[in-house]
Amino acid sequence: MAVKPILFNTEMVRAILDGRKDATRRIVKGFIPNDAVWGYTAFTPKGYISCRGTFADGYGEKFFKLPCEPGNILYVRETWKKAPNGYYYYEDWQKNVIADITKWKPSIHMPKEAARIWLKVTDVRVERLQDITPKGAESEGVGNLFYDDIGYGEKNYGTEVDTEYGIAKEQFAWLWESTIKKSDLDRYGWDANPWVWVIEFERCEKPEGV
Repeated sequence: MAVKPILFNTEMVRAILDGRKDATRRIVKGFIPNDAVWGYTAFTPKGYISCRGTFADGYGEKFFKLPCEPGNILYVRETWKKAPNGYYYYEDWQKNVIADITKWKPSIHMPKEAARIWLKVTDVRVERLQDITPKGAESEGVGNLFYDDIGYGEKNYGTEVDTEYGIAKEQFAWLWESTIKKSDLDRYGWDANPWVWVIEFERCEKPEGV
């Protein structure tokens, strides 16, 4: 059983804790988004996925290593701080309290022993970003996000309002672009429609012996 770290920002940590998020999408790097075509998406025995397409260095077949596999355990790295009796987590604190607490440490530096959220991977697959369904968008934890929360209120991403999930897909598009550097929007933004890893998971207890 592999145990791996995964990074989430403060809003997504809250979504996991609230039970609103059980999936995440991460960029599959190495493709030219407009030209790459998956020949097939069969998992290989060594945890890779095989594909054919147009890559940065030409056309052919390549093997991409999965970021994780079903059954793997992920521990969430979030913004944190060491405390005398354990750890503080940025997400737990009110904004007026945060100002009085210094030296918060970035999530990427969180050690495994500080993790409080553990996830079991239930599925990993690849798809184009815009292929996300309204239900899939809701699984990303965007249900309570609004224009002002992520600063993309003036852009229309052209998604339709769903009868059951409302503007969840539009909200996910706003959220996605808020995480991409402006210099990378032409390659990885919503309109670029890049290939992404879709990682689905469920909450679990910390494994014994970890």
